[in-house]
Amino acid sequence: MERISIDDVSPTEAVEDVHLAILAGGEKMNVQHFRIEPGATVPVHEHPHEQVGYIVAGELTFVLDDGDEVVVAPGDSYSLAGGEAHGAENRGDEPVVGIDVFSPPRDDAPWRD
Repeated sequence: MERISIDDVSPTEAVEDVHLAILAGGEKMNVQHFRIEPGATVPVHEHPHEQVGYIVAGELTFVLDDGDEVVVAPGDSYSLAGGEAHGAENRGDEPVVGIDVFSPPRDDAPWRD
């Protein structure tokens, strides 16, 4: 069994005011903690991994490639198919905190350099 606490890892600032930390992982999935500060934007991107997540605090607006927007709030979960283009914006006044699970594990994210 592997146990990793958020206190055991140093988050990486993937883009300005967007902090990501890889937590536990296995052969078929891994967990990522995120904190997105007010006003921060994750640019539209895509990856082959399925992504599911859960919002703990704050409100996040997903911006999809087709122009649709989906707002997720504390207690909401979401899923993105592999290859589905998406970005995210924190339009609120408080940080957005949550977790994402990627399958297969997202060990090759460009921000991990």
